[in-house]
Amino acid sequence: MSLPYAEVIGDPIVQSKSPAIHGFWLQALDIKATYQATHVHTGKLAEYLNTRRPDPLWCGCNVTMPHKQAVIPLLDRLDPLAAAVGAVNTIVPETGELVGYNTDVPGFLEPLRAELDQTHYFRMARVLGTGGAARAIIKGLAGAGLVIVLAGRNPDKARALLDELDPAGEHHVVDIAHFADPTDFAFDDRDGCLDLVVNASSLGMTGQPPLVFDMSHAPPGSIFYDIVTSPLETPLLQAARAAGFRTIDGLSMLIGQADHAFRRFFSAMPPRERDADLRKVLGA
Repeated sequence: MSLPYAEVIGDPIVQSKSPAIHGFWLQALDIKATYQATHVHTGKLAEYLNTRRPDPLWCGCNVTMPHKQAVIPLLDRLDPLAAAVGAVNTIVPETGELVGYNTDVPGFLEPLRAELDQTHYFRMARVLGTGGAARAIIKGLAGAGLVIVLAGRNPDKARALLDELDPAGEHHVVDIAHFADPTDFAFDDRDGCLDLVVNASSLGMTGQPPLVFDMSHAPPGSIFYDIVTSPLETPLLQAARAAGFRTIDGLSMLIGQADHAFRRFFSAMPPRERDADLRKVLGA
């Protein structure tokens, strides 16, 4: 008997943890469905979607790099948030249409929700990286009222990204090398403020160059958030924790975005009370 199924597509795709996450939830809820990883080469997106569109068992797919923007012209409709971000990471068939969503934004914000629900005098995020992942992060933080200092190797690209995603915001750009050297800047009293340092790049990932960030650039009470998942305990998070800062790892965003996709694929709420067990599975 064939079962309903969803999948994750990308090029490459072998590194994806999404099958393990969705598979864990499907088993925990005893849902008779499957979730798989499918390698879709660049240039083969249209062929893939044309094959899936008429399949009544297909519940949709997650989209990872490098397809998050390339897939947009092939869809019938975009959710407003996906349109605003300019990137799609979830496709769902709805009444004959292929609809694109972005669950990266709520997934990224999820572990920050307790802080974001508070009132602050000032909110600032130092965001490192201007690649594809940064789009959802910038949109989410700007929507949550944070002033963003966006750091990239190309400040002009960083400015263009901010102007596209939040043209009315009073944000700033710097060269990413700015954060590598120590600073003697005297931070003011940060009581009542929210400060984030976010690695939205692949720096520090296994096989990639390290992310060089001097802790003197972090105001007291900063929260460090690294979206890299391999290794999960990145050098940035290790250094931040050693300096006494709170840290959030990449699995937090990954599980959070999968939560919103799972609901759309399988019309069920994932058992988030079992996140600790899920993390053990993903770390195995």
